[in-house]
Amino acid sequence: MLLVDEGTVLAALDILTKEIVHAGGCFAAGGLSTVVTRREARGHGYGRRLVTAAREAMAARQLDLGLFTCDRPLQAFYESAGWRVLPGAVLIGGTPQAPFPSDQPGFDKVTMADFFSLKSRKAQASLRNSRIELYPGEIDKLW
Repeated sequence: MLLVDEGTVLAALDILTKEIVHAGGCFAAGGLSTVVTRREARGHGYGRRLVTAAREAMAARQLDLGLFTCDRPLQAFYESAGWRVLPGAVLIGGTPQAPFPSDQPGFDKVTMADFFSLKSRKAQASLRNSRIELYPGEIDKLW
């Protein structure tokens, strides 16, 4: 997604999607990746506007849930765009052969989420304080 003003990209992000299996359920999940705001455009709310639009787009695409990690200092920013912390959740990125967990040494990540479907809202408790096998691959190792 791009936020463009008069031909200038002010902010951009990727929405990555895949099916995940957790606690016996299969969910259509989406996550944010590569969220950036042009340096000279920061502080004007463009990033928040785009992150909010991305959450709304995921819901409109009828995904079950949105799920991604961010650096702990960015938690309040994502919460201001409608995302919620998923307490104790660790995303396992990478691949099954080369896992890339969000709680590895040197990382200070928090897992953010939103629950768009009834199925995901019912599974919310099983996602808290759990290790969620995302496995997005070698390129976008962790959303």
